[in-house]
Amino acid sequence: MVAKFTVTGEPRGKGRPRFKAFWNPTTKKIIRQTYTDDATKAYEERVKWEYRRQCTGIRFKDGEMLDFRIVAYYSIPKSETHAMKTAMEVGFIRPTKTPDCDNVLKAIADALNKLAYKDDAQIVDCQIRKYYTHQPRVEVTILPAKNERKEL
Repeated sequence: MVAKFTVTGEPRGKGRPRFKAFWNPTTKKIIRQTYTDDATKAYEERVKWEYRRQCTGIRFKDGEMLDFRIVAYYSIPKSETHAMKTAMEVGFIRPTKTPDCDNVLKAIADALNKLAYKDDAQIVDCQIRKYYTHQPRVEVTILPAKNERKEL
């Protein structure tokens, strides 16, 4: 079983956790809570929606080892010279800007918890690549990981 789907738009990473504190009059203590910012929540909802729409009925078994493949396509900056834009378009120059690869993975992996798989801890292998394009998007492929051990 293989799940493939695309999320259109600029790639987005998982935002940093936010914190809030408030006074609890019952316990007479300050309560601290961690929450996810609205932009990250909206992106994760879009990832879920696209997964449901494009991968209907695909759910990996609980505990199954997973291989994640992500290709993030970033917009080519309009301010660049024609030569730079061409180099970016053909992949000679690739994005070294934010969001970082690990944050892109985290946003998508967290969004798919309990939807595509039980928990993102099941991801044992992953590959993330970043390119420039005129059509920004993120292409995601999830497949069972091969049961192998490679010596380094």
